[in-house]
Amino acid sequence: MKRAVILDRDGTLVDFVRDPELGVVASAFHPDQLRLLPGVIGGLLLLQTAGFSLGIATNQPGPAKGQIPRDAVTRTNEALVVLLAREGVRIDAVAVCLHHPEGGPGGDPSLTTVCACRKPRPGLLFELEARMGFERATSWMVGDTAADVDAGAAAGMHTGLLFPKGRCELCPLVGCAPAATADVTAARLDEIAEAIVARW
Repeated sequence: MKRAVILDRDGTLVDFVRDPELGVVASAFHPDQLRLLPGVIGGLLLLQTAGFSLGIATNQPGPAKGQIPRDAVTRTNEALVVLLAREGVRIDAVAVCLHHPEGGPGGDPSLTTVCACRKPRPGLLFELEARMGFERATSWMVGDTAADVDAGAAAGMHTGLLFPKGRCELCPLVGCAPAATADVTAARLDEIAEAIVARW
């Protein structure tokens, strides 16, 4: 069986989009907004070289909330895979939860539901397991929130928490202690990758 590292998208691979004038932090919803975080390429290449398959598991409730169209999520995720491929990183699969339990004005009502895939539930990880063929017991879920860590733990995977100390002043987590206990916690993805590879 293969081993894999499954990664959250926003705050783990790509930076958030900030509007200082409005005081808003949002997920990237257009390819032009994709900005890889420091240490991402080095960390992913290290994991790939060590024999881990790579996948992405991301909550994207914007369409359910009426904030962005569904195809914007697809287009941006596809652009991210291409962007990483240009740097020699292969992403084997991307799993997306578009649901939100409450939705929002103008949102797609078919996506307003309590689902099994929205992290911290492990549904996205089970989907990726089926598509990629990895063994959960020897694989990792890495993200920047408690929801990512909890999803990984619920799926029986090892967990990594990306928690940079220098979050911007708009981030709701600025100055906070990590909200979850993970197997590995570090400020950058390359540091988490080094810790994962050292365990194997």
